[in-house]
Amino acid sequence: MSVFDLFDLTGKVAVITGGGRGLGAQIAQAYAEAGAKVVLCSRKVANCEHLASQLVQAGKDALALELNLTNPNSIQSVVDESIQKFGKIDILVNNAGASWGAPALDMPYEAWQKVIQTNLTGTFLMSQATARHMKEQGRGKILNIASTAGLSGTPPEVLDAVGYNASKGGVVMLTKDLAVKWARYNIYVNAIAPGFFPTKMTKDVLQANQEAIINAVPLRRLGGERDLQGAALYFASAASDYTTGQVLSVDGGALAQ
Repeated sequence: MSVFDLFDLTGKVAVITGGGRGLGAQIAQAYAEAGAKVVLCSRKVANCEHLASQLVQAGKDALALELNLTNPNSIQSVVDESIQKFGKIDILVNNAGASWGAPALDMPYEAWQKVIQTNLTGTFLMSQATARHMKEQGRGKILNIASTAGLSGTPPEVLDAVGYNASKGGVVMLTKDLAVKWARYNIYVNAIAPGFFPTKMTKDVLQANQEAIINAVPLRRLGGERDLQGAALYFASAASDYTTGQVLSVDGGALAQ
């Protein structure tokens, strides 16, 4: 076996939430290039349908499904339809998320609830529903997309979104705890904590503070379209078969300071 075979996803089935755009789309493209069949699911299913069509035209296997992470029935439907289409789920990427910018003293209760429900509760429920299937098949890999905002506080001048920070901090601990609890079922649970990447969610923050943000990154740049793909492929593949419960910061060195 070549070392490159460790990263081969041929025959694997990957479900990626929020897979129609941004980081989710980048991960989906990487997995498809590595040979996986991908299920792209999001509340805005049109984005997923567009990317799935592009992947199919390129000779890949892809399916687009609507997903509402605040609805357990919607979550179970995605799991069931993915298995019905492809026969199994080998990989789950919990990428979909929400944010709400407001000073912590003024954060509306409804906004707090929405962010926590989507980012933390939704990640747990999606993991739980998928892990039940993975337990039956005897193996699985779950990758949570956390954030460097879940590993340290952020100045309000840069990022004033306490619910987002708190939810991503919860995702970090959820990753570690589920990794310990589900290791006996051969289910791996890891996380990536991205720094600042240009996406729709970060657009407003970057417009207001891009120069200061870049100056705080030792590599002096934002994350690029390929910068998350290698880490995501590692955690989904056999290359990470002795790695679970870990959180990898992909942030240009920002948290190393």
